[in-house]
Formats: sequence, C-alpha cells, structure tokens
Amino acid sequence: MTYFPVPLRQAVRWHPPLLYVAAAMAALAIVSLVGLAVDDRMLGNVSVWLKPFKFAVSFVAYLVTLAWMVSLMRRSRRIAWWAGTVVAVFGALEVALIVFQAARGRQSHFNNATPLDETIFGAMGATIGVLYLGSLVLAVLLLRQRMSDPAVAWTVRLGLIIALVGMALGFLMLRPTPEQQVGDLDTEGGHSVGVPDGGPGMFLTGWSTTGGDLRIPHFLGMHALQLLPLLAIALVVLAGRFPRLRDGGVRLRLVLVAAATYASLLALVTWQALRGQPLIHPDATTIAVALGLAGASTVGVLIALRQPAPSPSNEDERSAPDLSSEDERSEAQVSLAATGA
Repeated sequence: MTYFPVPLRQAVRWHPPLLYVAAAMAALAIVSLVGLAVDDRMLGNVSVWLKPFKFAVSFVAYLVTLAWMVSLMRRSRRIAWWAGTVVAVFGALEVALIVFQAARGRQSHFNNATPLDETIFGAMGATIGVLYLGSLVLAVLLLRQRMSDPAVAWTVRLGLIIALVGMALGFLMLRPTPEQQVGDLDTEGGHSVGVPDGGPGMFLTGWSTTGGDLRIPHFLGMHALQLLPLLAIALVVLAGRFPRLRDGGVRLRLVLVAAATYASLLALVTWQALRGQPLIHPDATTIAVALGLAGASTVGVLIALRQPAPSPSNEDERSAPDLSSEDERSEAQVSLAATGA
C-alpha cells in the first residue's frame, strides 16, 4: 500500500491550510520555549508559557496527522478539504487566544474574573466546538473510504474516533466544582478532581500528583490519532523481518487488539481521574484493573498471532495428486481402469 499518495518531500500538498497552521504551531513552540527560559512570570505554579508550548506541540501532531489522513481519501475530497480547513482555522484561533492570555499573564481556561477574560473563555469554547465538528466530519468520511490495507484503514478510522472521544472528555472540565457552585469565584470548571487547580504537578505535563486530573484522558484520547496508524505502518515495516506479520489478517487482528486496549486504557485513566486519584499513585483497585487489562491484551495478541488451522478442503487439495501433466493423467486413467477390472 502507498501510505503517502503525495511524496513526503511534497507533503505540503496533503492539505496546505492544515500544514501551514502546523508550521505556525511549530514556530510557536520554539517561541514558547524561549518564553519559558526568559520570562519568570508564573500562573498556577507553572510558567505562563508552558500552556502555549504544550498546545503548540499537540496541535503540530494533530494537524499533520489530519492532513495525511485527508490525502488518503478518494471519496468526498472536496468536503474533506473544507472540513480540514475549518479545523485549521479554528485551531489557530483557539491557540491564538491562549497565547494572548499567556502574554497578559492571565489564565485562559475557566477564567471569568473580568468581562474580557469571560469573553475570551467563551470564544475558546466556541472555537473548540467548531473544531470538534470539523474533526467529526472527517471521521465520518474516513469510515466511508476504501483503503488497500485493512489494518491501516482501521487504525485511521478507530484512531480518529478515539481522538474524538478524548476531545469530548475535555468538556468534563467545564463542570463547576462544589466550591464554585456555592461561591462567587473568578473561575468556573477546572482540570483537577478532589484538589484545587495549580497544586503540585508532574514534570513538563503539570498533571496533578495529589488528585485526579482530567487532562490525562483528554491528552491520551487525542493522540490515538497518531499512535494507532503508526503502529499499523510499523507492523508493515517489521513484516520484512518477521514473516508472520506478512499476513494482512494477522496485522488487522493485531491493530484491532491494540485499538481495544487503547480504548480500555482511556476508560481506565478517565475513571481514575474522576475518582480524584493521581496517575502516579493508583490504588489497589486501579492496579488490579490495569493488570487485568494487560493480561487480556496479551491473550489478544497471542490469539492474533496464532496460525489458523488449515480447513479440511485445503488439506484435501494438498493431499490430492497433481494431474497437471498429460503423463500423470494417463497413469491415473490406467490405474482406475485396472481397479474397475
């Protein structure tokens, strides 16, 4: 299968709006790194430039992958092009608002402190909603596409569906906390569960180390979009060294097991976060479920790799003599005549 209908050196032709915005995000990531180094302003115990950096890197991966997926489409290409353009434009607007608030030293999400902050947060909600709808249109179109390698086709489809679930999980952060419901606070919603936002966090990601954090399932779900298709392509590459992987059916079963495992892991970390439990401090119940998931995945991989038993018809075909030559057919006829006599 050709995974890159347009050569990599001409990748900008996959979908120019998506890739131009991805290039701008890459530049923003570099600028944000400079900001992390030279700007000592803090917001929620982290640099004001950490959020723009994380969003820029995440959007680079998301937009480039979407552009590649659009290039695979053979049906409804015009609709796909416009849906991708909508994602590019509104993704750029979303990140631009985050950068604007970071430059002001203000919180971008959940901030109702001033009329301007409230307006910006409302605009961000609108942009992410439109971006979600554009991604949903692409997911529906991908379900209708025919691709020569079923394993790659299903990782593309399932990866985007799981990514949409991950994006939707972000809406859980909009729920007011119990403290916000009884008080007139400047924030509404938050990513932490059981603890206030802005507490101790993991290195780089900032995910809470003292309570649940809804950013974890949001992040994990969105990046199924990259990880599952990369797995399918890696299996094709490895097929040169491992003959068992040359069977398209084996690769398809493996990626289906991987997708089911990924979706189950997403459900597990969501459940863990909603119980106010830090990712790095799971309780016994979470560990037991994780071990059960690992065991089920291992069994699934072994079943996927198992050589299917030959059917009886195939065995009969292999045991039947090859009468392809004229001499062999003559000998068979003589043998049958002698038996009849």
